[in-house]
Amino acid sequence: MMHRRRERVALITGGSRGIGAETALLLAEQGFHVILTYRQKAARAQRVLSAIEQRGVSGLALPCDLTRPGELACLFARVREWTDHLDTLVLNASGGLEQERLAEDPEYPLRINCDAQVACVEAALPLLVPGSTILFVTSHWAHLYPRIKQFAGYGVVARSKYAGEQALRSRQEEWRARGLRLLVVTGDLVEGTVTPMLLARAMPIALERHRAASGALPTVEQMARVIVQAVRDTTLVSGSTVTVGEPLTGLLTRYHRDD
Repeated sequence: MMHRRRERVALITGGSRGIGAETALLLAEQGFHVILTYRQKAARAQRVLSAIEQRGVSGLALPCDLTRPGELACLFARVREWTDHLDTLVLNASGGLEQERLAEDPEYPLRINCDAQVACVEAALPLLVPGSTILFVTSHWAHLYPRIKQFAGYGVVARSKYAGEQALRSRQEEWRARGLRLLVVTGDLVEGTVTPMLLARAMPIALERHRAASGALPTVEQMARVIVQAVRDTTLVSGSTVTVGEPLTGLLTRYHRDD
């Protein structure tokens, strides 16, 4: 079925689990037809797709390694068969802690968190209609890089996601001239995602101290709800940053780099 301009359509990268999956479901509840991408775990993506369709809209789950140009081209060829437009592009897919990918390519964090984000927007531009939203999902630790100290092992991800945000922001005036807006949603460590789980193994004391100082960490559901609220909030101008969890000032105070 080809979706025409009167229907709202969203594409979410990394939509088969966690924040991406919950965002997909919430957008479906708001009446969006939803395309989600995944790199592996087709069965998991199909479960999300079934849940989308149970909300009375249609969905499409497509495999794609966003760091591979050929796969990205195939992804958007399939998207164009399914819809003639996009109203929302949520750049949620990220990585950089996968040891097997790092062994193959030490530059993988930069490729997935920076290069692939810009390439995905470029591929989506012909489909994004005036009034559309491009939303980049990041973390406080990346958004504030290099101003705050990093948890051991996460610095390479923070650096690459920071580069991705800056690369996107450098294009925002160009995109605004096309009637598109760029929003950034940044969150503290999010319960139920891979980062706090890895930190719990590597630095349990540091993680518990952060929890104690911050209060309860935001959940996947809270993060997704703020993403959807940002998409629907037409008062947010291009370039706006929306935060979830501890205010950025708290992290700047407690983790400020003075070296």
